[in-house]
Amino acid sequence: MLIAIGIVYNTFNNMIEVLLFALAGFTIGTLGTLIGAGGGFIIVPLLLLTHKELAPVTVTAISMAVVAFNAMSGSVAYARARRIDYKAGFTFAVFTVPGSILGVLAVRHLPLDAFQSIFGALLILIGIYLFVKNTRKKHVEHTTPDPSPRAKQYTLTDARGNSYTYSYDRIKGIIISVIVGFLSPVLGIGGGIIHVPAMVNMLRFPMHVATATSHFILAIMATVTVITHIFSGSYNDHAVQIMVLGLSLGVIPGAQLGAYLSHRMHSKLIIQLLAVSLALVGLRMLML
Repeated sequence: MLIAIGIVYNTFNNMIEVLLFALAGFTIGTLGTLIGAGGGFIIVPLLLLTHKELAPVTVTAISMAVVAFNAMSGSVAYARARRIDYKAGFTFAVFTVPGSILGVLAVRHLPLDAFQSIFGALLILIGIYLFVKNTRKKHVEHTTPDPSPRAKQYTLTDARGNSYTYSYDRIKGIIISVIVGFLSPVLGIGGGIIHVPAMVNMLRFPMHVATATSHFILAIMATVTVITHIFSGSYNDHAVQIMVLGLSLGVIPGAQLGAYLSHRMHSKLIIQLLAVSLALVGLRMLML
């Protein structure tokens, strides 16, 4: 009888925990998709501040699992919109794989204090970037050709009939992908916040194509990172499994809401407030 009561009690507690993490995941998915940067940069500081007993490798493992679900869900939507450059996406994704595996191994040797300091500084930089980006005039969907002799021209037409013509240096893109592949699992942020600006400003991709293609790359890279974490035992703990399950269940519908709101509301003020909040959280983490 007591064993049965204990099982029921534990099951009820697990359900409550999953529900609470799902609510957090829903908020993270909505905000992350609304600003086009995923939710890893929100999940990591949230876990660092609320679950101080977790090691950096566990925090990043949880974050990357949620990022993988979010990226796969978003990639389906972008595939329907036909804005993914699959040739560039597959090429760059392949070269993120070695870096992502090395990143998982490297974060295991990163002390918590060093991890918090690095991530705190990164949050401040992300906050400044988002604030400055959203005080400028709206990005115009035109790109100038890449002058590099290695650059080749491509044309992509989306589901609405919009045509994008652009050129990029494949070698430069591969180098960027290797770097992003390493940094993403080390910091647990996915990589969209780094990859999209790099694809737009350094590779001359149109913004809409860069966002969709980066999401597709992230889906592959994050999945490889999660598989690496599975084999290294990062998800063996029951509490970690509860966090991953709850956050993932919430982030998928949250991402859909974020995508819906991004086309139907003026998000400039929201993004600027979020940018200030991120910078303040970054300062808080530097003071830990």
